[in-house]
Amino acid sequence: MKEFKRQHYVNQLIMRKCNDMIKIITGLRRSGKSYLLNTLFVNHLLEQGVSADCILQIDLEDAKNKPLRDPMVMLQYIEERSNDNRQYYVILDEVQLMSEFEEILNTLLKRRKYDVYVTGSNSRFLVTDVITEFRGRGDEIRIYPLSVAELHEAFPEKSWIDLWREYSLYGGLPQVVLMTDEAQKTKYLKQLFRTTYLKDILDRYRIQQVEEFGQLIDFVASAIGSLTNPLKLANTFVTKGFKLDSRTVNQYLGYLLDSFLISEAKRYDIRGKQYIGSSCKYYFTDIGLRNARLNFRQTEETHLMENIIYTELLRRDCAVDVGVVEVEEQVEGKRQHKRLEVDFVCNNGYKRCYIQSAYSMPSYDKIQQELQSLMRINDNFLKVIITADMTPTHQMENGVLILNLMDFLTKENSLPL
Repeated sequence: MKEFKRQHYVNQLIMRKCNDMIKIITGLRRSGKSYLLNTLFVNHLLEQGVSADCILQIDLEDAKNKPLRDPMVMLQYIEERSNDNRQYYVILDEVQLMSEFEEILNTLLKRRKYDVYVTGSNSRFLVTDVITEFRGRGDEIRIYPLSVAELHEAFPEKSWIDLWREYSLYGGLPQVVLMTDEAQKTKYLKQLFRTTYLKDILDRYRIQQVEEFGQLIDFVASAIGSLTNPLKLANTFVTKGFKLDSRTVNQYLGYLLDSFLISEAKRYDIRGKQYIGSSCKYYFTDIGLRNARLNFRQTEETHLMENIIYTELLRRDCAVDVGVVEVEEQVEGKRQHKRLEVDFVCNNGYKRCYIQSAYSMPSYDKIQQELQSLMRINDNFLKVIITADMTPTHQMENGVLILNLMDFLTKENSLPL
């Protein structure tokens, strides 16, 4: 059976060992949080000579551990198994199932011999509540489904064309990737969306307008790469004969963001150096789930490619916005203001680059079209066009990097960020 090394995330855990903070592993359900901690990280600890009895692994979803959902029972359980002064590693899966878990984690944090790692599937519950409770002592590590690079490493025998086709259709959830039958992948993704992700949100937030919520998911899935906002989406409901106001739409979008199903990229005025308006773009964390939700009916490669690039940039720890460049042009003797779009403005610390996603650039005119907004940016940060054309990555004379999609997705150092 294939084993995915997930080295990027293992390295993050290694760097954070014994840093006097609670390591909070968050991300989309079924993306491999438990495997990362309980298999890959535990194997690292054992290889480094940590004794097995100093690693306390507790899965709160396991029925046999139900009594440990009581915080005082949990504390006693841990203390009984660590009654000496050695360093202990405590790994708690689905910690939100334990009542008052913040108090217990804070108690463990004060006892220096415990290095604590927790997983959970809901970002509002973990990131907002827990990190606030820890007052700067909670350290979040966000993980994503398998990347193209990870699949390329695990399946070196596959051609780029086959790898891209499978990934752009079925995504990177580990269990889906390991399936060999396409009908099985399709069935599993549809079932997973319905019985796990959708059910989780409906149950947690007690949503009554189930049909409308489902319609909203469909609208967002159909519009990846397009600017939208709650009011525009609410108006779409009106045209479909549903009643859902913009406030409720905004609330429902928040639920989808909190579940890690989608992420949003806000509009950023590059010259004005500020966010503008309420419109943004939404992208799915796993493209396979998005495709399954739409019954694999809308698989335009331009949109799929843009979504996959966006998620890959997030995976590389970039903050990603949609760029806007305001320009002034003379049209028939009159000055006109025009807004040109840059697909992605990527920031990582003091580093930045601007990216255009262009599935194909078959002509000189198409190249000039993609260059138009990039060449209006008056700074010295890297400017990139990522294209699926199988041309070698190269630097253009005007300083814009033409980056082959395969190189971008399979080489972690393809962008200096």
